[in-house]
Amino acid sequence: MTSEPAELDLDEAAFERLVVEELDALPDEMVEGLDNVVFVTEARPEDGSLDLLGLYEGVALTDRGQYGFGELPDRIILYREPLLAAAEGDLEELQEQIHITLVHEIAHFYGIDDDELHRLGWA
Repeated sequence: MTSEPAELDLDEAAFERLVVEELDALPDEMVEGLDNVVFVTEARPEDGSLDLLGLYEGVALTDRGQYGFGELPDRIILYREPLLAAAEGDLEELQEQIHITLVHEIAHFYGIDDDELHRLGWA
C-alpha cells in the first residue's frame, strides 16, 4: 500500500523564516553584489498556478544603464504554495527547492538567462 506524502502545513511566517534561513546560507559572493533588491514571499503567482516557483522583477545588472537614486527596488518573489507542492510534503526537499529558486532568481539579477541556467544545471 502506498501512502500520499504528508502535506507540509507552513503558514506565511514559517515559510518566510525558511526563505531567510536559505538566503543566509547562500555564499557571500552571491549575495554581496545584490543592490536595491528586496526578497518577498507570496502565496501564488497572479495567474493562480502552481507552475512558477519564483520570479525576478527588475532590470538585470547587465542591462542597467544609468542607475542611481530613486529607482524602486528589484524584487525576487518566492511563491509559497507552488514550492510546498513541489516539495511533496518533505521539509528537506522544500529547503532544497527554496535554495534552487533563490539561486535561479538571483542569477537573473546578474543577467544570467534561463538557457545558461539550464546549461549550468540550475533550472
